[in-house]
Amino acid sequence: MEEETLLAFVTDKAQSWINGNYDAATKEEVQRMLDSEDKSKLIDAFYKDLEFGTGGLRGIMGAGSNRMNIYTVGSATQGLSNYLLKEFAEIDEIKVVIGHDCRNNSRRFAEISADIFSANGIKVYLYESLRPTPEVSYAIRKLGCQSGIMITASHNPKEYNGYKAYWNDGAQVLGPHDKNIIAEVNRIASVDDIRFKGNKKLIEIIGKDMDKAFMDEVRKFVLSPDAIKRQHDLKMVYTPIHGTGITLVPDTLKAIGFTQIINVPEQDVISGDFPTVVSPNPEEPAALDLAIKRAMETGAELVMATDPDGDRIGTAIRDNEGNFMLVNGNQTMLIYLYYLMNRRKELGLLTGREYVVKTIVTTELVKDIAKKKGIELFDCYTGFKWIAEIIRKNEGTKKYIGGGEESYGFLAGDFVRDKDSVSACALFAEIAAWAKDNGKTMYQLLEDIYLEYGYSKEVGISLVRKGKEGADEIEAMMKNFRANPKHSLGGSPVTLVKDFAKLEATDYVRNEQFALEMPTTSNVIQYFTEEGTKLSIRPSGTEPKIKFYIEARGVVKSREDLPGVEEATLLKINAIREELGI
Repeated sequence: MEEETLLAFVTDKAQSWINGNYDAATKEEVQRMLDSEDKSKLIDAFYKDLEFGTGGLRGIMGAGSNRMNIYTVGSATQGLSNYLLKEFAEIDEIKVVIGHDCRNNSRRFAEISADIFSANGIKVYLYESLRPTPEVSYAIRKLGCQSGIMITASHNPKEYNGYKAYWNDGAQVLGPHDKNIIAEVNRIASVDDIRFKGNKKLIEIIGKDMDKAFMDEVRKFVLSPDAIKRQHDLKMVYTPIHGTGITLVPDTLKAIGFTQIINVPEQDVISGDFPTVVSPNPEEPAALDLAIKRAMETGAELVMATDPDGDRIGTAIRDNEGNFMLVNGNQTMLIYLYYLMNRRKELGLLTGREYVVKTIVTTELVKDIAKKKGIELFDCYTGFKWIAEIIRKNEGTKKYIGGGEESYGFLAGDFVRDKDSVSACALFAEIAAWAKDNGKTMYQLLEDIYLEYGYSKEVGISLVRKGKEGADEIEAMMKNFRANPKHSLGGSPVTLVKDFAKLEATDYVRNEQFALEMPTTSNVIQYFTEEGTKLSIRPSGTEPKIKFYIEARGVVKSREDLPGVEEATLLKINAIREELGI
């Protein structure tokens, strides 16, 4: 669309908001954009409608069709209500759960959604205040609900908010329901189609009882209670980074037996402005700075942090010199799954039906561990809804013991069907206690994994490309990678290419093509070399980013080899980055 045409289009669209049934504050904000000489904000706010995609909504807050506000949230909730009423027409009472995080407007969006559901005759369980995302998933299952929503933009910057939709199994919505809900949302032609006037009789407030039930479930999955009892005073620092984790994580750690949980007072403050961090993302090293400082001051042995909606966990552990090292998402996956598989074997709990799950961009080292332990491994797309789908498909026939993704998400046990930092914090602390009980630090445990299975170095790079221009640039980059595939990575020939958009793979060693068995297509390209180097490229589904995941492998014969092998893998990764121009 040419600039003049685009400007005329967004101006007409904005004018319809001025003339439509919108509140005064919204109209004033739209008018300011119309009156401004700089039309970039107007264009970005109205050039498209904020899409209710397969993961729900996520966007910058403000007035406009491409923004998170009560009207885009309202449209999503009305569309979801319409679909629920069709899909569960035979049910006397359709029920939903609503949760929200600490972000600005989150409570408002949650209450407006509760009003809309109830106005459509749907029973609502609304959390009394902010709660972690996994509690929404849990409550859906516990209360026998048909759906649920979580108001959150996860770890996005403070100007964002979002809307996650869940189905009756407690997992984020999958096909065919995702596409059907999207269709219903798209049928909302006007703000006048949204039923904003709620029925308070259909809205029930929940909270403490659900918290207790959730913590009771976490306690059931503890494998080393005696080690925790002996190491109960292990010092750990926990920070919610201003978010929902404060409501549940410290109490859960106490409930399983730990007595030395040290807080970060500045970050216990609930705030959607995230005043102590640039980004509330535990993947960002700076987000853990205050917690690590606190750990150094108090002599703590580990640090744990959760993101605003409490589904991701970031950690730090002391190295052999006593300095804190940030543990990345791949490493936490290795530690979690290594422990769960080993400990279950020690306790005689393996039956031959167990399995674990990872996403396709997560370290391939997990495959080696599972293979050696004789435990089945499933690979799936990025996003916990795909892990949840595998759990659902294998329910009653196989035993899920853990799964996660490199982006700091993990789930131990299946009582929740989304990534869960609450149980992940409890498990990480348990592993630290078990390791200490066996005369080891968490760092030495990680070294043990590398010694037994080989070394793996993973680096994730995200290129941010905002707005319409950014979206166009990302699309062009993916087209270019497909038109001009890579034939080498860091000097090593590519032996295998997987294109999940086409569900096709090319094996250059065997000189053959084969189909990829996945539930649907996904805009991901992967390249592999014979010695184990892997490059994955995908646009983010929730942020204006294109992501590159690089993994390099190395052989380790002794602990003394580790620094040299790490250096070699890093050189390989840097060479690949140079080739890619990132």
